[in-house]
Amino acid sequence: MNRSVIAASKKENAENEVNILIFAIMDIKETVFVGSFPSEHQCPKDGLPEFAFIGRSNVGKSSLINMLCGRKNLAHISSKPGKTQMLNYYKINHEWYIVDLPGYGYAKISKKKRQEWERMMHNYLMHRVTLQCAFVLIDANVPPQPSDIEFINSLGEMRVPFVIAYTKLDRLKDEEACKQNIGLIQQELLQYWNELPQQFETSAERGWGRTEILKFIEKVNTQTLK
Repeated sequence: MNRSVIAASKKENAENEVNILIFAIMDIKETVFVGSFPSEHQCPKDGLPEFAFIGRSNVGKSSLINMLCGRKNLAHISSKPGKTQMLNYYKINHEWYIVDLPGYGYAKISKKKRQEWERMMHNYLMHRVTLQCAFVLIDANVPPQPSDIEFINSLGEMRVPFVIAYTKLDRLKDEEACKQNIGLIQQELLQYWNELPQQFETSAERGWGRTEILKFIEKVNTQTLK
């Protein structure tokens, strides 16, 4: 069954000229860890825009968040997957939030714990009115994974705006292999979607994709305030 992409605040043609000067990369002057919350209704209630980051366990989510914020140890990086277990909030410039969600597809947890995480994330994604967009992180080093496709399709069913960020593009020595994986992922998604959302290619190690992602967030925030 085909689905139409839920554009993440995309009003491209009409607003491109108006926003040319706005999209200079934002300057992240301050990043504050606000707290970890076990449920959506306990999260901050100040009404600031939120951008959720989620992906399979060990996809490089913490590294990407640290790179975007220009901090090495803001989000804890662990060699053991499954360390993020709550909704972690980082306030950026007192203006908006990065929300670090638990990874999906991690097998080495109990069935009960997995169900708790799934319920927590589902409630957040379904009911968080300040959520502007979910960044779905996909490892570009591996071919399409069923858990990624299933999760993206679930966002469509919940009508959650999302974009895709491919991670770890610096890991593969063979650039063509990396492009091939991305192409295969896109082909797999197009079996379910009429078109694909905006996509970013990133490397936390080399800083790739930072400018593009921050410009996108700045654009969404600007449109939200109109």
